[in-house]
Amino acid sequence: MINNTSTTSGGDTLVDVHCSGPRVTFTEENDRSDQAQANVPLLLQPSYARSKSLLFDELRNFRMSLRWCALDHSSCTGKFVSYFVFTLLAIVVPVVSSLSVRVPSSAPADDPISYNKLVQFPESALACIAFFTLSRFFKTYGLRQLLFLDGLQDDSLFVRRGYSRVLDKAFRYLACILLPSFFVELAHKIIFFSTVRIWLPNSSSPHNIPLNAIMFVLVLASWVYRTGVFLLVCVLFRLTCELQILRFEGLHKLFEGCVSDAGAIFREHVRIKKQLSLTSHRYRIFIISCLVTITVSQFGALLLVLGFKTRKSFFNSGDLVIWSAVQLSGFFLCLLGAARITHRAQGIVSIATRWNMNVTSASARVDQGKNNVPEADGSVAFNAGDSESDSSDIFIAISSQDPCSFQTRQALVAYLQHNNGGITLFGFALDRGLLHTLFAFEFSLVLWILSKVVVLS
Repeated sequence: MINNTSTTSGGDTLVDVHCSGPRVTFTEENDRSDQAQANVPLLLQPSYARSKSLLFDELRNFRMSLRWCALDHSSCTGKFVSYFVFTLLAIVVPVVSSLSVRVPSSAPADDPISYNKLVQFPESALACIAFFTLSRFFKTYGLRQLLFLDGLQDDSLFVRRGYSRVLDKAFRYLACILLPSFFVELAHKIIFFSTVRIWLPNSSSPHNIPLNAIMFVLVLASWVYRTGVFLLVCVLFRLTCELQILRFEGLHKLFEGCVSDAGAIFREHVRIKKQLSLTSHRYRIFIISCLVTITVSQFGALLLVLGFKTRKSFFNSGDLVIWSAVQLSGFFLCLLGAARITHRAQGIVSIATRWNMNVTSASARVDQGKNNVPEADGSVAFNAGDSESDSSDIFIAISSQDPCSFQTRQALVAYLQHNNGGITLFGFALDRGLLHTLFAFEFSLVLWILSKVVVLS
């Protein structure tokens, strides 16, 4: 709407235009916004942040696996199904199976009931810890935020490609532990339920109902569910550590070349340090709870095995062996992943120190007029990784063109020296030294129990 028109002394016409009413949006603007939204990868769009499984979603396999495992908490129906399946398979079935198994007096095998009851407690305890950990994660963070995929657009192409490779092989850890143990457990349950008898109170016609077959299926499903939930949290923690290792490798590459910027290195390390701190805070209760549960169950099993004088066989102690192997494999999967990324975090100080030394040396030689030194051509390079298999071959090249001052580089090295921690548990770095301490503690307890048993016997 045009309010007025006036003419100045110079003959120029000024038109005062005032627009009222609703704003008009053109079709071309909508097309541009839709096209810009379509160019954003699905993994980075906010609308796909949590629950939906899409055709091109990089986390589609994870979401499908969570749905098949009854762990989908993206809707009220999914939560109800998840809690119902958890209550049935992790609590009801183990209790019923422990109370209903009877060994016939004519059976030639030894009594397996004590071992079976001993195994049920740590299996259900670890399943409860893992289930409520996943519930808290999905309610508070969501899968993308849990894996720190929100800041993926800020990483280099090397890191993004590494993310895709790690996500594709994430479930290999789960399959390598679950599948072999499942076949052994299947063989044990076939032998077990072909020997024992299922007794239920108030069962009027037990001979017409295949109670052994029904209980066999339920117990096997319960074992798969409890083991899968525990191993899934272990795999998620290991996957988070692997993704952060890729970011450390990207940080190592910032030291390469001739124009390494101390400010860029500092900002990237601060970002990774924050993500490691969040990871430590999220998983510390899970790791400590699993450590206590596994330690108590293993020493309880040791006392029970040493206390019984009966002959040990696959029939009466197969459950104990299988579950011990599974829980120790899953827990060491977490510990080794944490120790590996902590080792990478601590190794960044050595790389920064060498980088500072070579840049300072090259700059000093140029100042002295020695223009024919190898560093001036950027030919000085060294391997920043160590000889272990978990370290990549990082070569740092130095040029005489000093991109930052000596004081800036020295400040960066001092910062890295005081902020080189990885995964921590209430301030204690989960590195190789802590692993050695845990091993020495557990081994000392084993020797103490053995000494008491030998003396008492």
